[in-house]
Amino acid sequence: MEPLFQIKVTCICCEQSFQTSRVRPSLKKAVKTDTDFCSYFKTVNPDYYVVRVCPYCGFASTENFTERINEKQKSAYYDKVGSHWKRRDYGGERGAQDAMECYKLSLLTAQSIGEKDRVVAALLHHIAWLYRYEGKKEQEDRFLQFALDAYIRVYETESASISSARLMYLIGELNKRLGNYHEAVRWFGRVIHDKKILDGAMIRASREQWQHIREDMTGQGLELPEEMLENKA
Repeated sequence: MEPLFQIKVTCICCEQSFQTSRVRPSLKKAVKTDTDFCSYFKTVNPDYYVVRVCPYCGFASTENFTERINEKQKSAYYDKVGSHWKRRDYGGERGAQDAMECYKLSLLTAQSIGEKDRVVAALLHHIAWLYRYEGKKEQEDRFLQFALDAYIRVYETESASISSARLMYLIGELNKRLGNYHEAVRWFGRVIHDKKILDGAMIRASREQWQHIREDMTGQGLELPEEMLENKA
């Protein structure tokens, strides 16, 4: 059985229909997942096919994008991105380079239409993962920092409408990966000690990362944050 199948999508910008590929659900089981939810797959990587690129106007979106855009947004997209588009079809099989091009195009699209911060944050985080798959640590860290900044904006503006435990955990985890141990401890501590948070999986994950930071800092002879001296996770 072929790992990919085609679905029909209607572009919300130019309203043309096109075909794009998806990975069969039976092949979506990850063989390994990193602590910031980056997944690894045995055969085809479903992440390569998340972005849907319109071959006619270049509008690149994911299922998390808004379902409709207004004329002002369309105009902004064409001004910043669409006017430079040279027709290309990403509807078939994609390699790492194609996936990167699709994600970066989607990021530009999202920024041009003023998409929600949480959509932009997820795109930035996925681009960091693509660099991780390639072993490009400097570029990965660059996009993790962009994603972290965007997740913090989400927390400040949208946390009431989404899972704040997962979001706070992610902010802690990206800080940890970037070596900002004191900030990471602060965010993990919020998840662990906030009595309103009932998400057991995120509380456990935060405790584990709290302990890893303690071990890392102790091993490097670094001074522990005050929260670690006052509280045990």
